[in-house]
Amino acid sequence: MQGLSLAAYACDPARSRGRRIPEPAAPTRSEFQRDRDRIIHSTAFRRLVYKTQVFLNHEGDLFRTRLTHSLEVAQLGRSIGRSLRVDEDLVEAIALAHDLGHTPFGHAGQDVLDDCMKAHGGFEHNLQSLRVVDQLEQRYPAFDGLNLCFETREGILKHCARRNALLLNAAEPGGVAARFLTGGQPSLEAQLCNVADEVAYNAHDIDDGVRSGLIGLDQLASAVPLVQHYLRETLGEFPTLTGKRLLFETIRRMLSAQVYDIISATDAALAAAAPASTDEVRTLPALVAFTPAMRAASTELKRFLFAQLYRHPQVQDTRVRAEQVLRDLFAIYLADPCQLPADHAVSADHPRACADYIAGMTDRFALREHLRLTGHSLF
Repeated sequence: MQGLSLAAYACDPARSRGRRIPEPAAPTRSEFQRDRDRIIHSTAFRRLVYKTQVFLNHEGDLFRTRLTHSLEVAQLGRSIGRSLRVDEDLVEAIALAHDLGHTPFGHAGQDVLDDCMKAHGGFEHNLQSLRVVDQLEQRYPAFDGLNLCFETREGILKHCARRNALLLNAAEPGGVAARFLTGGQPSLEAQLCNVADEVAYNAHDIDDGVRSGLIGLDQLASAVPLVQHYLRETLGEFPTLTGKRLLFETIRRMLSAQVYDIISATDAALAAAAPASTDEVRTLPALVAFTPAMRAASTELKRFLFAQLYRHPQVQDTRVRAEQVLRDLFAIYLADPCQLPADHAVSADHPRACADYIAGMTDRFALREHLRLTGHSLF
């Protein structure tokens, strides 16, 4: 249930642009609630629990996975969305679905599949998320995919290369890819999920990185003013605090500050632009954002994490082996379609079927498949 009445600029489920295949309305749920429920019950959503964020699934039970990340984005999104009076159910649906197309082994998998698919149209994980909900899920007798509302699908397609946008728009004129050709924006709910995604992964990568021992809280504070500020603030109030409690409280304060910053900056942008409808929002520059100062601070944090965590030798060693697993799998499936499940092996577009199958794998299933097909264990 919405916390407050929807603002004029919010997506109203009663005025949704609808589903590609019309369906009767549900008696007790809004259209966006139905979308959220379909996503939660999908096979692709369940697989997220065994897909990596930064650390592989077998490296520790407490590190984030794509599932826990998606839940954190949904929680942050709903908290901010309630203050902005946008549709919280739509925010949650987009947040829970935004990583459905992610490969095993995080961004390493995305890069490998894109390279393997260069001659066949490439691979984009955002486009794959849309492909999952539009085609690959097979749960309903009357259609492929989940038949989600336009607004949910629009939010899922966060990025899209022009070549793919042209193909999507040819199949669905004026649809979810049109804005990538016209320079428009998605709904406020979609914009909000984009920013909440960034806030969530910065915060939990600090948490996972420090608890893994690959980076230190003092190291972070000495290099990143945003972390330094909230570490000092925490120690000023709790001077004897150490260990996990110090880490968690520092992150909690940093998260809260970013949330309040987004609300403040977006409120100001909405007051200045005064959009009277969602359609008007789509014609304006992005309205959900950090203040310039917080944007600069967040960018500095991302630079640190990229250099010190994502490019840490231990993470890189794992990445190299993960890439080899997926390259081997793609080569085997491409050369021998019989190694694919029957519903993938009969596809008219065999390379895309290989990519679909690999992208849907969990980390541990990919490792088991690689061992079965090659006889080698790279981990």
